[in-house]
Amino acid sequence: MKYLYPTRIYKGVNFRFMKLILSLFLLLISVSASAQIEWMSWEEAIERSKSEPRRLIVDVYTDWCGWCKRMDKTSFRDKAVVRYINENFYAVKLDAEQRESINYDGHEFAYDETVGRRGVHQLAVALLDGRMSYPSLVYLDAEQKRISISPGFKPAENLLKEIQYIGGGHYTSSTFEEYLEAASK
Repeated sequence: MKYLYPTRIYKGVNFRFMKLILSLFLLLISVSASAQIEWMSWEEAIERSKSEPRRLIVDVYTDWCGWCKRMDKTSFRDKAVVRYINENFYAVKLDAEQRESINYDGHEFAYDETVGRRGVHQLAVALLDGRMSYPSLVYLDAEQKRISISPGFKPAENLLKEIQYIGGGHYTSSTFEEYLEAASK
């Protein structure tokens, strides 16, 4: 059988080169596919904020919430959203029905089974001002003072605008509607 290329070159250099290219390609795909938000617990975010202050974005969710799951699978996987959140916020996942207590600022926030049909965590109630709606995003400044509560599912495009509004500090000088209007010009 005749080869189009000399056998030595075909078996040696070309295969090594193709293996290298294939390996680099697979590495690139795995790195881009694994890009995700660095979610942390409330305690981890507060601790990290002590040494490197940042705003917090708290995703208040429940295990049974379909819109929460959809946001996890879509909006929170968008590359631009992931990048912006990781660079500008400490991202916290807070299960509104978690049973573990959270100590914060000299107070113990615990699960209260007497509230609602399923019970609720007191920190979730405090963050959402008792308006339990899932999913809800709560934005806090570097001193953990609430900036805004944003209830409901958000497609990635809308979420990106919202996190840029908060992360860029625009909330201090304009409403979200004014920000969107100015950004569209």
